[in-house]
Amino acid sequence: MKTYLITGTSKGIGLSIARKLLNSECRVIGISRSPFPDTHSHYTHYAIDLSCLKTLPSELKEIADNHPQIDGLICNAGIGHFGNLEELSFHRIESLIDLNFLSQVFIVKTFLPLLKKQQQGDIVFLGSEAALSGKKKGSIYCASKFALRGFTQALREECSADHIRVTLINPGMVKTGFFDELHFHPGQESCEFIEPQDIADTISWVLSTRPGTVFDEINISPQKKKIIFPLKNRGST
Repeated sequence: MKTYLITGTSKGIGLSIARKLLNSECRVIGISRSPFPDTHSHYTHYAIDLSCLKTLPSELKEIADNHPQIDGLICNAGIGHFGNLEELSFHRIESLIDLNFLSQVFIVKTFLPLLKKQQQGDIVFLGSEAALSGKKKGSIYCASKFALRGFTQALREECSADHIRVTLINPGMVKTGFFDELHFHPGQESCEFIEPQDIADTISWVLSTRPGTVFDEINISPQKKKIIFPLKNRGST
């Protein structure tokens, strides 16, 4: 039975990934601030705020000590803040970079020696279409995803000799609570958004491919791209 560490398992994409792997008879170690909504004997939860970098190394070390046999990392947790650069506070800029990029680096740094010792494993990052092209009002969010994409590309080169596969998934707009506090959201027709289950199915497929084959980068988009700006929130950041 394989064991995967997944971040952001309490809701959205992370929850769908966790459920998919649990249903595939895998063990899941979940990291999130909120509890996992299901009860499952093969799920272990760690309540950790990944944006708190001062305590993160010791918290991750505890997980690594408790679970020395991990088959893969799925770095999913992230946040979105959008607005013109001068409208974003220094704290908001820092928190976005810390969670979307640096926490992922800390996770990989902690568990990479274990994967290399095993001479096998998968590392999957949830990037974004924002890693492919910079957009207005997305300077810091795009920067965090561009950084993650560059990190992934370099890490793939570092890990290939140790039989560790590194994959980046770049989804377009996924219908989750990600947009609850934002001033826009995807269209309402089924062809205008991606479902969390679509991402979970893709990751399951990536993990199930034969050793020696790696999907470097996968871009997933809704068939029709439509962004809605509700009138009551227009102009907010």
